[in-house]
Amino acid sequence: MISQPAPSTEKSPYYDIAEKYHLQLDFRPFIRVEGLDAKDFRQQRINIQDYTAVVFTARIAIDHFFALCEELRITMPETMKYFCISEVVALYLQKYIVYRKRKIFFSTTGKMDGLSSALTKHNKEKFLVPVSDVHTEDLTSVLDEKKVDYTKSIMYRTVSNEFTEEEVLSYDMLIFFSPAGIVSLFKNAPNFEQGEKAIGVFGGSTAKAVRDAGLRLDCEAPLPGITSMTAALEAFIKENHKLK
Repeated sequence: MISQPAPSTEKSPYYDIAEKYHLQLDFRPFIRVEGLDAKDFRQQRINIQDYTAVVFTARIAIDHFFALCEELRITMPETMKYFCISEVVALYLQKYIVYRKRKIFFSTTGKMDGLSSALTKHNKEKFLVPVSDVHTEDLTSVLDEKKVDYTKSIMYRTVSNEFTEEEVLSYDMLIFFSPAGIVSLFKNAPNFEQGEKAIGVFGGSTAKAVRDAGLRLDCEAPLPGITSMTAALEAFIKENHKLK
């Protein structure tokens, strides 16, 4: 079981692996993301119009930010500044604003530290940072370092999808991509025992969540020489010949 949506195209390394090793791969997201509605957002007592800059770390943050603005009937002024974690995220703003008429900055490293110079130059702005209810403090460490005035605002949240314990136990291997997936596993299967079932993960925080839950980690990415989950999965299959 791969705990994320199925690939949008048949040309996926996952399907190549399934065919090559005669495996059945099922894609079942353990979690989904839901945006907060205006009623829940208002409980944070944050007025979006009080801010002069917004920090976006993902396209999903952009979607939920503008969805809330629409529900609250807020129109972004042309003076609003946008700070994005990558050019890809910055370009996604075109879905909601006239890109060339706005002040938009993006990190060239794909990390928050790549925004350091822009944040230093505009450190008098009042920043709003849309986040999920599940996020790491690394997100705001650069903002703290630059001593800018910012407020984190939860605008979307991670929710567990429902499935039965029998469904989980029917698989030989489970692959996770976020700590929230581990939370969802035990929410739906509180008596889960790993036994010979293999567990694979992508990302250090997810690996830590597996170990903290007392589970055995059998397959992990990224590692030196293994940059993708599919590469880690194929290496695991080759080493073990077959899933027990």
